[in-house]
Amino acid sequence: MFASAISFSMGLVLASSAVAQTIHDVTVGSSNGSLTYNPEAIFANPGDQVVFHFQQKNHTASQSSFADPCALKEGGFDSGFNPVPANQTDNFPTFTIAVNDTNPIWVYCRQGAGTPASHCGQGMVFAVNCGADGSANSFDSFKQAALAEGAALQAAAASASAAAAATAAPTDSTAWTTAAYGGVTIPAAPTESVVSDTIAEPSSTWVSVYSSYPGSAAPTPNAQPVVHTIVVGGADGELTFSPNSISAQPEDIVSFEFHQKNHTATQSSFADPCRILTNASTNEVIGLDSGFQPVGANATVFPTWNVTVNDTAPLWFYCKQHTPTGASHCGSGMVFAVNAVSNSARNFSAFQALAMQLNGTNATTASNSSSGSSGSSTGANNNGAGARSSMNFVLGLGSVLAMAATLL
Repeated sequence: MFASAISFSMGLVLASSAVAQTIHDVTVGSSNGSLTYNPEAIFANPGDQVVFHFQQKNHTASQSSFADPCALKEGGFDSGFNPVPANQTDNFPTFTIAVNDTNPIWVYCRQGAGTPASHCGQGMVFAVNCGADGSANSFDSFKQAALAEGAALQAAAASASAAAAATAAPTDSTAWTTAAYGGVTIPAAPTESVVSDTIAEPSSTWVSVYSSYPGSAAPTPNAQPVVHTIVVGGADGELTFSPNSISAQPEDIVSFEFHQKNHTATQSSFADPCRILTNASTNEVIGLDSGFQPVGANATVFPTWNVTVNDTAPLWFYCKQHTPTGASHCGSGMVFAVNAVSNSARNFSAFQALAMQLNGTNATTASNSSSGSSGSSTGANNNGAGARSSMNFVLGLGSVLAMAATLL
């Protein structure tokens, strides 16, 4: 009898182990901005759970199908957008699904859906219980189909941009212009247009009005604004904005965090990288400017200055400080961009190169009007104490439209 009881007890333990649930953790995005699910594919048993952990940027875990990898499956699950600021290190949002059978489950990120910036179109997909490598429904086949869709979107956008450019600039003579000074030839600015789109979400619908810039992504709704933290300068005297170029959606916030020394975040234009943005017709200053932000060498609390983005047109910034020898920080490459179109002639690298060409130490045409009063580099924050400084500005649509005149 005693032996039978032991056998019965062991049977219960074995049965319990056989139905034990496994939790599969999947990281969505990353602190370096990669467009990935990690791991990309898993195998799971009925009763298992898949937990998506959302990291930096703004992603979804949305169910699609093998036949249409970048479209939401009718009746499929959808996590919704999960924006995560660049400086977040824990308490990441999660979304959990249950595996009910052994059939494949196909997942994609619907950020930028239907645009050349589609995350799915750049290969941001995931699968549960997909076919083996080499089979018709393998994960590689699924991902390649998503990439093919992205390539088609990019090709269509490039074709549309080329057609628009041909209409705006029918001859080579109008496709190029010169910088604000120095006689340097630069690509002409494409023509922006004001677009009105109806954006539909499961819980609401609204009309979005924004400036559309050729090659830039159309805005997609965020559950809440994403805060992009940009470190200006650094403890070792870096003349940098870090990161120096980002993509942001309307209502996102760019938070400039000023570190050691004395820097600014000042809005300029592509054609005149190292001077504050000015209306070409009225000579009125319309660019945003943080002013000088002196931070001591031992500081542990850093002032911030925030700008709210209202559309997807490129924004250009620089530091207007000079070194004691007169060298321009901007001329040393200390510039920053929001929504620069990476595959266009006016990308971030071209902007930085033009700043250095016009204002660098070897430039013969350097402008002296980008300086201004720099103040002391050991100002109010030299002991690292004191209250955190925070300033906020909104870049409105009117300002963006006014900028067009200075870029043409």
